Amino acid sequence: MKPSDAAALVAGLAAALVLPSAAWAAPHMASKADPAQVVAAERAFAADGLALGVKQSFLKHSAPTGIVFNPEPQLAQAVYGAAPDGGTTKLVWWPLWAGIARSGDLGFTTGPFSVNDAPRAWYFTVWARQPDGGWKWLFDGGPPSDPTGAAPQDSPVTYARAAARAAGAPAKAMEQVSHAESALAAGAAKDLKGAYLAVLADDARVVGSKARPPASRAEIETELATRPTAVSFSPLGGQASSAGDLAWTYGAAKWTTDGQERRGHYVRIWRNDAAGWRLLFDELLPSPPQKS
Repeated sequence: MKPSDAAALVAGLAAALVLPSAAWAAPHMASKADPAQVVAAERAFAADGLALGVKQSFLKHSAPTGIVFNPEPQLAQAVYGAAPDGGTTKLVWWPLWAGIARSGDLGFTTGPFSVNDAPRAWYFTVWARQPDGGWKWLFDGGPPSDPTGAAPQDSPVTYARAAARAAGAPAKAMEQVSHAESALAAGAAKDLKGAYLAVLADDARVVGSKARPPASRAEIETELATRPTAVSFSPLGGQASSAGDLAWTYGAAKWTTDGQERRGHYVRIWRNDAAGWRLLFDELLPSPPQKS
């Protein structure tokens, strides 16, 4: 993909991902905001992964604006649509932690996955309710976190608590989240660990390394210590719930390691807590090193 094409795609994705919730969420505002809905969507996706194969299941369950990093943001429908048919890869995954907006139109799930019965890593998926009331994902991709010791399939799912406040409109929420992202980026450019600790929710999860996902504040600090001490973040897109209480964002990341410039992407979930917008989930996904 040419740089100009990539820039146009990112701009289009940003516009497409921020706006739709206002259009489709209103008819479902009265529905119960039960996080079991996104868990059911994830499990249906996983079941189709075995029944239909990777390509067809990912095409079936991804939203028209859904993206993957390949390694740059690309529409999932285009990426999987161009993939060869068939294949015998056995991809199995299951949710262990999930959350949903109070308006019941935006949620997320995460858990371990295996490839051909070999434990591999953890996935992370962002889900959005569609105009017909069903769910499709907006983003799918996770870090190489160690799945050792993860609860097995059909284990109870832990749910993130609901937001304490709501901005009342997705546009207003995204404006507030944009300010939070800018503040985090300014701090992370000098002291990444300190910047994160200042905005993390008390039940936050931070992943990105090959270690198991942190289960405590102390383990989160250990996870943050695996990252570069300073990272430059640039937002690319995202979307807020119609209630303005939950938002997901993604963007580009750049840093230097051993004198070499590295790059990648971040994906986040922001929740509107009593103290303001707090970072509920964050993953840093390095891109493969560029060939010289």
